[in-house]
Amino acid sequence: MADDIPDELVRLERTAEDERAKLAGLDGEEYETQWRRWRDESAKVQAAITEHASGRNRYELEQAVKRAVRHASEDSPQ
Repeated sequence: MADDIPDELVRLERTAEDERAKLAGLDGEEYETQWRRWRDESAKVQAAITEHASGRNRYELEQAVKRAVRHASEDSPQ
């Protein structure tokens, strides 16, 4: 399954995860603004996964995308 994950989905998920990570340490209006950015990027990921999942198990595709992003970040040098 990992070989047939579209690069676009990985890119979108990575962007959403980057936006989520930016929430750390924020509060008040800064938190709300960043939360909206994360929500918007997450919505893009979900829409793209739904579009690409035609004929496939959507949940399995979503999990494969998340694993691909997680493993890529674990493999990259710190």
